[in-house]
Amino acid sequence: MILTIYFSHKGETYFPDGIKNVDKGNTEIAAEYIHKAVGGDLFEIETVKPYSGEYRKCCAEAKSEADANARPEIKNLPDSISRYNTIFVCYPNWCGTTPMCILSFLDKYDLSGKKIVQTEIIPLCTNEGSGMGNSERDLKNLYPTATFAEGLSVRGHQARESEESIAEWAKKHVL
Repeated sequence: MILTIYFSHKGETYFPDGIKNVDKGNTEIAAEYIHKAVGGDLFEIETVKPYSGEYRKCCAEAKSEADANARPEIKNLPDSISRYNTIFVCYPNWCGTTPMCILSFLDKYDLSGKKIVQTEIIPLCTNEGSGMGNSERDLKNLYPTATFAEGLSVRGHQARESEESIAEWAKKHVL
């Protein structure tokens, strides 16, 4: 069974031509493309205390959490993820790695033997072009009992036009 989890920032977002306000974050769009391509269940990670919709304030919040190695509280966590053997983990590149709320989710479950597939959606932070950053290495170090597949880096400003490449990548990990 497949689970696609994602955290996506709505509000002001960095694009190459400036900061723009978005109702649907780039990561959410990519996660929906994965779900459409491979099925399974889709789960949005939402923090109890929402991040600021203002870009610079959100960046400061993300940095503060990363510096503190914080685990912000998540709303409506599933009781279990034991029935899933493949988990797509979709997140923006924040502070060169995974947002702390992704770790809040993953810390709650036994990931032993789970195949974790990551999708890095880039510029929901200041990293329009920084790729996966350290996120793959960091996740592998934090969750050594999980099996990781090669991640995918998608430039955030291109997420809406990337359905075909995201779907092709997702399918090769489950079919």
